[in-house]
Amino acid sequence: MFARLREDIRSVFDRDPAARSAWEVLTCYPGVHAAFAHRFAHWLWGHRLRWLARFVSHLARMLTGIEIHPGATIGRRFFIDHGMGVVIGETAVIGDGVTLYHGVTLGGTSWNKGKRHPTLGDGVVIGAGAKVLGPITIGAGAKVGSNAVVFKDVPPNATAVGNPARIIDGEQAQKREEKAEKMGFSAYAVAADMDDPLAKAIHGLLDHAVETDRRFELLLRKLETAGVCVEGELANLDKFDPKYLGKIVD
Repeated sequence: MFARLREDIRSVFDRDPAARSAWEVLTCYPGVHAAFAHRFAHWLWGHRLRWLARFVSHLARMLTGIEIHPGATIGRRFFIDHGMGVVIGETAVIGDGVTLYHGVTLGGTSWNKGKRHPTLGDGVVIGAGAKVLGPITIGAGAKVGSNAVVFKDVPPNATAVGNPARIIDGEQAQKREEKAEKMGFSAYAVAADMDDPLAKAIHGLLDHAVETDRRFELLLRKLETAGVCVEGELANLDKFDPKYLGKIVD
């Protein structure tokens, strides 16, 4: 149990640059508290102590604002960032290394018994406010953008955005998403066709960063081909600071 808790704490540092110490994560992160309580509630559920499992889950909900049904199956290194308003249904199955942001719902679309909630593969990221509904599968490494509503399966390593969700398949959109991920911004992704001026400005910034990187890499290759040494400071020029982008949108 304590080994899993240490693993959870280490995973927070990998995904949240705001984390400063293990003690802070252990005492001040509701997502960690909710995951810890769920393990206990799930153990009770598996031993057919159903009322007690629901009661533990209910207490955790009151304390953290995160509702996880004790019947849900959750893997290792599970991280809920911020956490408030997250709802995970009874038959949901979540793989290892999954990240959820606040306001996420893994819900059902039927009152029938049986499998009625989503299955998330390893390494999935679900952005803030997204709703993933029904017995669908989100493939390993896939991402769901903020406020997306997903009713259909998402392939592994794909990105789904919008309402209803659609798979990003354009080359420029994929490059933009990759750049956003490097900047630590993809969890709050916005659809390209939104009218929000801030969203358009951010997409313009990402597109410019992608094009700048492409030209810089081409220039370095040309210099190396010409026999010019590009080691040292020159090779590290034009690096975009992700913390700067964070300050822009705070």
